[in-house]
Amino acid sequence: MSGHSRWAGIKHKKAAADAKRGKVFTKIIREIVVAAREGGGIIENNPRLRKAIEMGREANMPQDNIKKAIQRGTGEIPGAMFEEIVYEGYGPGGVAVMVEGTTDNKNRFSAEVRNIFSKHGGNMGENGCVAWMFSRKGYMAVEKSKAGEEELMTLVLELGADDLKTDDEDVFEIITKPEEYEKVKQGLEAKKIPLTTAELSLEPQTYIKLEGKQAQQMIELMDELEAQDDVKNVYANFDISKEEIEAIEANSN
Repeated sequence: MSGHSRWAGIKHKKAAADAKRGKVFTKIIREIVVAAREGGGIIENNPRLRKAIEMGREANMPQDNIKKAIQRGTGEIPGAMFEEIVYEGYGPGGVAVMVEGTTDNKNRFSAEVRNIFSKHGGNMGENGCVAWMFSRKGYMAVEKSKAGEEELMTLVLELGADDLKTDDEDVFEIITKPEEYEKVKQGLEAKKIPLTTAELSLEPQTYIKLEGKQAQQMIELMDELEAQDDVKNVYANFDISKEEIEAIEANSN
């Protein structure tokens, strides 16, 4: 599909513009706290904590911040207690949206997410209303200028990936089972293939194509959700053309 753009494929392109360090640090610290609380503070025994610390280092987070976040998670030092929560809803055109969050105030967070949905032509739904449309997958993106399609296809399939998607104009998208994610990621890193995105993600089973006002509302909805401090991840099953994305970005500048 020429010019196709989905959130998983385009959000890394927006990251540089959206990377306000304070907000990035806030989200990563919360993930470290929760990971340490759930799986303990020993990095070697806690894959989720290892991933969160890796995110912190990539964001140039001071080592002391990382250490204190781990200690908060393990209860060695006091701090706010966060709980994980998932909200489901619909965006413009009936697009399915999943919002994963980490918050110390569930009532406030719920009200803020509900307001963001309604402000951009969507609405929150009941638990389970759209979750069935998504499945947990490993997701990685490689810029097309950094690897050849045939060689990359052969490599990722040998490593255990499920698929290499080529229809995004800028990146190859690698999809894996959750249990194969680390193996594929490490295999690519061993071959010195740079990844623009690497995460455990929710992959939609089907997509809804949006244009015009609905496309603009959808991007604005996703942007505002991701900018919210308590939001960890946002997933949606929209498909918007590259031309629409560029027009939206031009109008917002």
